[in-house]
Amino acid sequence: MGRVVVGVAVGLAAVACAVAAVVVGGRMKSRGKWKRVVRVLREVEEGCESSVERLRQVVDAMAVEMHAGLASEGGSKLKMLLTYVHNLPDGTEKGIYYALDLGGTNFRVLRVHLHDQQSSVLEHEVERQPIPQHLMTSTGKDLFDFIASSLKEFIEKEGDGSELSLDRRRELGFTFSFPLKQTSVSSGILMKWTKGFSIVDMVGVDVPACLQEALIRKGLDMRVAALVNDTVGTLALGHYHDSDTVASIIIGTGTNACYLERVDAIIKCQGLLTTSGYMVVNMEWGNFWSSHLPRTSYDIDLDSESPNPNDQGFEKMISGMYLGDIVRRVILRMSLESDMFGPVSSKLSMPFMLRTPMMAAMHEDDSPDLREVARILKDILEIPDVPLKLRKVVVKVCDVVTRRAARLAAAGIVGILKKIGRDGSGGITSGRRNDVKMKRTVVAIEGGLYSSYTFFREYLHEALNEILGEDIAKHVILKVTEDGSGVGAALLAASHSLL
Repeated sequence: MGRVVVGVAVGLAAVACAVAAVVVGGRMKSRGKWKRVVRVLREVEEGCESSVERLRQVVDAMAVEMHAGLASEGGSKLKMLLTYVHNLPDGTEKGIYYALDLGGTNFRVLRVHLHDQQSSVLEHEVERQPIPQHLMTSTGKDLFDFIASSLKEFIEKEGDGSELSLDRRRELGFTFSFPLKQTSVSSGILMKWTKGFSIVDMVGVDVPACLQEALIRKGLDMRVAALVNDTVGTLALGHYHDSDTVASIIIGTGTNACYLERVDAIIKCQGLLTTSGYMVVNMEWGNFWSSHLPRTSYDIDLDSESPNPNDQGFEKMISGMYLGDIVRRVILRMSLESDMFGPVSSKLSMPFMLRTPMMAAMHEDDSPDLREVARILKDILEIPDVPLKLRKVVVKVCDVVTRRAARLAAAGIVGILKKIGRDGSGGITSGRRNDVKMKRTVVAIEGGLYSSYTFFREYLHEALNEILGEDIAKHVILKVTEDGSGVGAALLAASHSLL
């Protein structure tokens, strides 16, 4: 009997040891998986590091590339395109002006009423219309006849509905969001179509001239006074409200910047004269590149798998089109390195499955259990039952990617200010800053990434303060504008009007 008891005891002890070994082994295995997740996170943090020293290197590189792009065609990754816009609206404009915004499968027509005084809310009316599918691959005449007919119907509604003369000259600002080479303030040659358009007979043709001919065919006495892109329209709108506005930034799905440059600094067009001595330059800054940009393996993979590799490098690091996908790529890597996220979801391997608005929603989830993070991981990426500590890791990834983007955008802005002498470097004497020499400087900014994403906006402002120093940064004001591509275009029609 004693031997049986001893045998049972030994057996139980062996089982206990085995269970303990399994438990300890499980814990060690679990810790190993967690360490692999943490290691990926640390690598991302290090790769996205944007110290103020590095940001100042980006600032200098931006200013150098701007100089190079102004010196010669093709001299820089920055195109530094001339817009021939030299009269920015200042609030003294008066009358009724129109805008046509053609940027995709819809177009908008706007009417803006100006009363010879600056107004914080501009009185305007807008109509949006879809472009019939067949016109996107038809002829230029068919497309612009359709648009001109819509414009005519819109003009007939002018005023209180009473009969108004259609033969009175009207001025139009035309926002055309396709690649073109601008040749004057109101003319530009189409280089290629994008966004599903393929009208062969218009490539290499002056687009505003095609619109002008259609307006004449429809019996409208309307002149295309200005051809603009949305960034230039944003600058015009900002300048209308505040004459200290010297630059504008679009930071939404895509990104771009333009600014007011001295004509004598535009070396590639020597002899160019304007009444103001200045011209708006469209930087196309999404294509900016520098070895000082903190690039990770995720950025390299995203770029190589994109339709335009080695192009738009800056845009791919800071704009809303790409931030969500960078985060998705990091989560995928974590999922492949460790099975703590469960089996690798097929959705996690699909490019752009995680859109930036969803990423922002996870980043801004302030619930104790991060339930919005759990919902998005489950509903969008099909990763269910993610533990809380892993949800916290996902939020941290969103934070790292967003912070880098915002800080690089801030460096880009300071690069522009440096180029035009508004970064405070000219206002330092005897080792102390001279506030008298620092001009109030306003940058108009438009786009949901800045206006709707609180963390992005806060990180951008934080970086501006770090790069410039608080004494200088207090003179730099970022002002949100809305609808530069519409209202801004109408304002440019007013400031370049022949009336």
